[in-house]
Amino acid sequence: MVTLHPPTGRGRPHLPHLPQLTRVPPRPRPRTAAPARPARAHRAPPAHTLGAELALPLGTVAAALLVTVLLLTGGSAHTAVALAVFALLTLVAAVPARPVLRPAVALVSWLFYDGFVLNGHSDLAFRSPDRTGLLVLLLAALAGAGGAAVLRAVRRHP
Repeated sequence: MVTLHPPTGRGRPHLPHLPQLTRVPPRPRPRTAAPARPARAHRAPPAHTLGAELALPLGTVAAALLVTVLLLTGGSAHTAVALAVFALLTLVAAVPARPVLRPAVALVSWLFYDGFVLNGHSDLAFRSPDRTGLLVLLLAALAGAGGAAVLRAVRRHP
C-alpha cells in the first residue's frame, strides 16, 4: 500500500506536524538503604560454536576425500605416510570439536584409515598395525585437545 504525502516546496522536505510533548519530572524517591547487589559475573562466551558442532561431519568428509585422493594416487602402499597425513587431519579436526566428540573424530579417521588404506575394500581388522594406527590417531586427537586448551588460555588472558 502506498501512502501519499502532500507535495513539498522546492528544497524543503515535508515534516509532519507533531504535537509538543511536555516533560513530567519524576517523583522524588524516599531515601532508604538499598540492599547490596551481588557483583556481576563475567559472561563467558558460548561454549558451543558452529565450528564445534560441525567438526565431526567436516572431519568425516575430509577423511573420505583423503582416502579418495590416496587411492587415486596409489598412496595406500606407503601406510606410514598415510598414517601421518591422517594424524594431521585428526589433529586439525579435533581442535575446534567439542571435548566429547574428539574421540569420535579419531575413531572416524581410524575407520577410514583402517578400512581403505591398511586393509582395502573397506575391511576392518584389529591386528597390530590396526591398533598402532588407532593409538596414533587417538594421540593426535589428544594433541588437538591440548591445542584447543592452549588457544582458549591465550584468548582468555591477553
